[in-house]
Amino acid sequence: MKIAHYKEIPPDPVGEEGASGLTVRWVIAKEDGAPNFSMRVFEVEPGGHSPYHKHPWEHEVFILEGSGFLVQGDEEFPLSRGDVIFIPPGEEHQLKNPFEENLEFICLIPNPE
Repeated sequence: MKIAHYKEIPPDPVGEEGASGLTVRWVIAKEDGAPNFSMRVFEVEPGGHSPYHKHPWEHEVFILEGSGFLVQGDEEFPLSRGDVIFIPPGEEHQLKNPFEENLEFICLIPNPE
C-alpha cells in the first residue's frame, strides 16, 4: 500500500522532444507495486505544452487545476478543472496551456509488459 500527497513527490522535467514547460510526478508506478497501471500528475506552465504525439496505449486524463486545450489535428478542445478525457490508442494529441496559471492533470497509462 502507498499513501502520499502528490506534491511530496518531486516533479521531473519532461525532456521529450516537442515538450515545453512540462513536468511529471510519477505518483503511482510499477515500482510501488502497481502491476497494471501508472498514475502521473503533469503540470504545464503558462505557454507550455506536451509534445504532439501518439502511442499504442490509451490515456485517461482528469484536469485537476487550470485551463488549457486538447489539440487533435486542426481542432482544439477547451479544458478546465474537473474535465475528463479519454484518448484512444493511436490518436495524435497534445495538451497545451496558453493561459496565465498552471494547468495540472492526472494521467493514467498501462505499465509496460
